[in-house]
Parts: sequence; C-alpha cells; structure tokens
Amino acid sequence: MRFPLGTIAAGLVSGLCLAGLSFASAYNARPKLIVIVVIDQFRGDYLARYADHLGEGGFRLLTDHGAYFPECSFDYANTATAAGHATLLTGAYSDGHGILANQWWDPQKKRMVTSVEDDATKLVGVPSSEPGASPHNLLADTLGDELKLATAGKSRVFGIALKDRAAVLPAGFAGDGAYWIDQKSGAWITSTFYRSQLPTWVERFNDSQRSGKYLNQEWKDDQGKVLRTTKPEPGKPADFYTLVGSTPFGNDYEFEFARELITYEKLGDGPATDLLVISLSPNDILGHEVGPDAPEMQAMALAIDKELADFFNFLGHQIGLANVWIALSSDHGVAPFPAVANKLHIPAAGLSGSKERSELNRVLSAKLSSGHPADYVSNFSYPLAWLNEDAFAALRMKEEDAERVVGEALEQMGMRGYYTRSQLAKGEVPRSEIGVRYEHSYSPLGGWFVFAVPRPFLVGSEVGTDHGSPYNYDTHVPLAFYGIPFQPGSYRSHAEPVDLAVTLASLLGINPPTSAIGRVLNEAVTPIQRAEGSTEPPDMRSYPARYPGEIRPAVLTGHGGPR
Repeated sequence: MRFPLGTIAAGLVSGLCLAGLSFASAYNARPKLIVIVVIDQFRGDYLARYADHLGEGGFRLLTDHGAYFPECSFDYANTATAAGHATLLTGAYSDGHGILANQWWDPQKKRMVTSVEDDATKLVGVPSSEPGASPHNLLADTLGDELKLATAGKSRVFGIALKDRAAVLPAGFAGDGAYWIDQKSGAWITSTFYRSQLPTWVERFNDSQRSGKYLNQEWKDDQGKVLRTTKPEPGKPADFYTLVGSTPFGNDYEFEFARELITYEKLGDGPATDLLVISLSPNDILGHEVGPDAPEMQAMALAIDKELADFFNFLGHQIGLANVWIALSSDHGVAPFPAVANKLHIPAAGLSGSKERSELNRVLSAKLSSGHPADYVSNFSYPLAWLNEDAFAALRMKEEDAERVVGEALEQMGMRGYYTRSQLAKGEVPRSEIGVRYEHSYSPLGGWFVFAVPRPFLVGSEVGTDHGSPYNYDTHVPLAFYGIPFQPGSYRSHAEPVDLAVTLASLLGINPPTSAIGRVLNEAVTPIQRAEGSTEPPDMRSYPARYPGEIRPAVLTGHGGPR
C-alpha cells in the first residue's frame, strides 16, 4: 500500500519533533538515511515531457513536494557515465576528480582500461580471472568519504548499480560496499577492495536465483502492447545485462536488492547518518538503442515512476520518511536519434569510432610518414582520440606538437575544433562557455589525448544514439531533493550537479568533498524560525506547511513514520 501525501507530511513533522531536532546533524543520525537516486541517461526535459502521465508518490514526491531544479546542467564536455557519477558525489568536475571517461588508453599496458579497473583487486562473487574494481583513479574524495570521516566510520555508505563504475565511484574510498552484477548471470558481485567474500545475505540472494524470475518475461506498455521480451534466443546463453537490463525489470531487480541491503545492513538504524546511492542503469542501456523520443523511453520513464513510488513507500515502512532525505539526478543526457532529427530537417549523423581511427591514421600517415601507414592514434572513443606515444616518439615529436597535429587532422575530417591534453593542462582555453566546459573535462590520467569538438547532433555510433558532447541535450539533467530541510518548490535558478554533494554536506554539518566547487542551494533550504534570543529547538509548527490542508496539532504524538 502507499501512503497518502498528507500522512507522509504528518509523519515528517511528528518524527522531527519527537526527535527534538533543531538542526540536521550527521553525527546524531539526523536524518537516519540519505538515498541518492541517479537515473542513467535521464535527460533534464523528461520530467516536464511526461508530467501529465506521472502518478503520486514517485517523481512527483520530489517535483511537487520537494525542491526541484529543472535548470540543472553539467558544466563540462565529457558527458559520460563514469565522469557523471564521480561528479555528482565529489562535487567536482573531471579536472578535480580525474575521471574523464568510461575508459581510456593506458600507455604502459598498451590497451584501453576502464575507469574503475584495478589489477590489485579481484572480483568477489563470481569465478573470474578479470581484475576487480575500485575507486583508485579518483583524485578527490566523495560525500560518503566525508561522512565516514566526520563520524569516525559510524556512518554506513553503499553504492549499487548494474554497472561497476556506477556503483564504485559513488561509494568512494571508504564505502562499506559497492555492488554490481555479473553481466551473464545477473548475480550481484563486488571486489576485494571492499571485502574478501560476499555477505551471507548477498550469497543467499544470489543462491535463491532471484535473477531468473526476470527472464522469459514480456514488457508491456499501459495499453498492453508488448515492447520487448527477456526471453533468450534459442541456442544462445542468456545475457542478463542485455536482456533484462534494457527493460524496467532491470530497475525492479536493483530495487529488490536495495531493499535487501537496507534490511540486512540495517541502514537507518545506527548512531550516524547512513548513505545509499542507487544508480538505475536500464534507462541508459535502452536509450542508446532506441533514442530519447521512442515510445519505449516514455514507457521506461513511467515504469520508473511507479518503481520509485513503491521504493519510497518501502522507506516509509522501514525507516519513516521523516527520517530520510532523498536526492535525484542523472549522470548525463542523450542526443536525439539521428534519423529522428533528420526527419525534422535538423542535420544529424552517427559515426564509427573504428572508421574514424582508420581515417585519422591515414591522414596522419600521409602528412607525417610520406604515406607509409602507421598507428598514430591508438583508439578513437568518441569524442576522444588517444595517441600512440611510441609512434610520435619515433618522429622525435613532443606531446604538445603531436596532439596539435592530431587535432588539425580531426578538423580536416569535419570536426568543429579540438582541445589537446597539453592545452587543457595549462588552462589555455578561450574563456567562453564551451571553452570552460572543456577545461573542466581535463584529467592527467590516460596518456596523450585530444578532445574533438563535434558539431551538434553528431553522435559516436552508427547504430542508435549516444552522449559525450558539450551540448545541452547531453548536459541538461534533473536535480531534486526531498526531506525536512528542503522548501518545496520549483527553482528556476541555475544549478549544477556539483551542487548536490555540497548542499547535502552543508546541511549535515560535515566538510564538503576535497575538491568540491559546487554551491549550497540556499534558496531551497527551509529557514529555521525561532524566537529571538532563544536557544530552544524550534517549534515545528513554525515551519511552512509542506502540503495543502496539512494540519499541525498543538501536541504531536506518535511514531516518526511507519516502520
């Protein structure tokens, strides 16, 4: 069952009064739990686009009864999953936290490595010779790390997602756990960075074959039309990540695991504030395939709306919404499907990274080695060209010159411009809005590289669509907060995802993350009203009413929210 919003409001008021709180304080478990929901590839315009179809208790709990910032945008160009999750929890951009892409070229290993790949760790929960994962590439700490430092480790911090990077980077260095799935089986796994074996409750979860019930299912829209199935192809092994991860069943699976985690790790039941970051990956897996304007994306958003309502209802039962703060955002947006844009006479196209790399090397070979083929570019992962340092060393060419000649080749191939690693490291960028976005995208990791500046609506895939540009369809994301300190309303003031961690840290009374540059969103914080000169906790009746018709009794009794 779901709680009427009036009941939730009364629970919020009574819970805070009974606790005798005058201020939020992480040190005293005020709130008991913070839940940050990150919806992968959820564009900033989606909540307005689907507003008339949303139900009670899901997105509308945040947009109608929380502090909602519809004009929130990343101020960098490298709009990728790993960078976005790192930004949200560090309050910094890539020039502060170091994560510039999902993967980059390692000049020592001579191959691409992922943002969280760590040879010093192993995977836990599945037989594998692959390296484990950790936040070792982060150059800044996270909100969770500061929470752990402030409370002498008493706070518990967890991150979960279908993707490893979306679980690991939000959990930070001091996190008690980060969990993601084995892509083939759907089993929840982790890394020896966090623990040497899975907790008993996770082992039982996996052993009970919870993932199996999401296979061989039909995903239908509200009219009963089958949008896709999770039935494996005959003769082929099931790939849980692909089959289930591209449907709302993937979100159901994540929320099912989140409920188990909250219950068995007893989140919200300790002496200090706990933190759980849930990254919902299916929206991105589907979005790359069908684009933001497909009917499936609307159906996915409406399914998430219902799933959020059910999960918030669970939080009300388990902990009491009076004791919980909720934040919601996304790691990046997405470009329109090129074919859809072209139908509207908007020039759009997709490109192949492997073909672009081949063409780059052809152009560079013609210029630098008299037409003799050479691999000057080791990898082109749109919009980043990763240089082969050895090939340029053979020409006695320095990094700055090598990156410049690659940038010129990119322009010759039709890109609008380029920014080199050397240029960004020195801060030699035009003080324009786009220039600053690329400056914020710099990282010392990954060897020599060049950012191509694509024209609008050019995506890095010949099939489907993509993100990774500095344009608004990729940078614009939602930002919303719900809980006692937040004054409900839609705030049209400019906000950025870096503001999330800073705002929460300020309200909790802890330090912001080490490299955070965000601002405290004061306009959305409810002022505490008390009599002049009084040192007593404020009477909660002095707080503005949160919902129409809310009744504030003279004496509040009862529980701070259903358990």
